[in-house]
Amino acid sequence: MQPAATPPEAAPRAAEGLDDPARDDAAPAWVSEVRQALRSAPFDPFRVKPWRYWTDFVLSLVIAYSAATAYLLAPLGSWWQVAAFPVAAFWLYRLGSLVHEVCHLGAHEMRGFKVAWNVLVGTFTLTPSPFFTRQHRDHHSLRMYGTPEDPEYVANVMQGGDPASIAGYVAFMLAFPILVFLRFLLAPLTFLHPRLRETVLERASSLTLNTRYRRRLTPADRRSILGVEALCFLRAAAIPVTIGLGVAPWTRVPLLYLLALATFLMNQSRQLADHHFSGDGTPASVEDHILDSCNHTGADALTLLFFPFAIRFHALHHLFPSLPYHNLAATHALLVRTLPAGNPYLGLDQPGWWPVAKRTVRGPASAGAA
Repeated sequence: MQPAATPPEAAPRAAEGLDDPARDDAAPAWVSEVRQALRSAPFDPFRVKPWRYWTDFVLSLVIAYSAATAYLLAPLGSWWQVAAFPVAAFWLYRLGSLVHEVCHLGAHEMRGFKVAWNVLVGTFTLTPSPFFTRQHRDHHSLRMYGTPEDPEYVANVMQGGDPASIAGYVAFMLAFPILVFLRFLLAPLTFLHPRLRETVLERASSLTLNTRYRRRLTPADRRSILGVEALCFLRAAAIPVTIGLGVAPWTRVPLLYLLALATFLMNQSRQLADHHFSGDGTPASVEDHILDSCNHTGADALTLLFFPFAIRFHALHHLFPSLPYHNLAATHALLVRTLPAGNPYLGLDQPGWWPVAKRTVRGPASAGAA
């Protein structure tokens, strides 16, 4: 008989500084039932399997970069450039999605994996994990979730059912890859004045569309930003330099933009259905936080496309952020089997990405009338 799982409240790998709603003293009774179900699991839901991380990373890296190379080097407009584009975009999105797993690993956990991801992916795609981790942990925190400062709450940057707001959201997404590129290309200029540097660190060192978000910086944040900033500057500068020297054609710029835009749009499409976005702008209670989140149990093409690595069990992830991604599906199945009827967790399931995304875009009133 296998030993019982490590109790969630005793799990040693909880990310430092990360609010875990399931461990909050104010959590409702039904959350205690979820915790009890995990205690009696025949496996340890919180156990990280490094081989899974490395396998998913290497597989995604090889396919993504092979397809991207074929796409960039193919004759312009050729059939195999067109064929390589969706393959490269999907696998780059899948590869980039691992930044989420880097974010949720403990400070001293799998350091080699974190370095490898940032050097081989974060630098080359200009999406290093130090520009994501703090904002994502703020999104999980009870003090910020669903408030106007929440960096990943779509309702803060798009009002569903409002054509002008939707158009502005789309325009911002179209410009965002260019803004990120300029952020790193012009990084040396941020050192011209201390006040300019501080403003850039607080307002332009996170991969968020929410302009109201202000990053709270720790000394460790400043060091990590500086390290990846230097590498990303070299990467960004290499693009115009190689074109200027005739090593790469000028068409490399629009090709890279289209690839970056495609992966970014997939990520933003996923965010449309992570939550119901029913918050009123005030800090959410533990229960409201979780009930505002979705578990997508459908296996349709769009759900599988936008939610790689089982992150479609997003409500479970928000309940226990320290659950490794490779255990989410099995843990959700365990909870469905063992929780008593009527537990609110069982009502968090959604059939797939599209019904929730449609409500987010149309707005509550329009979705209800549809």
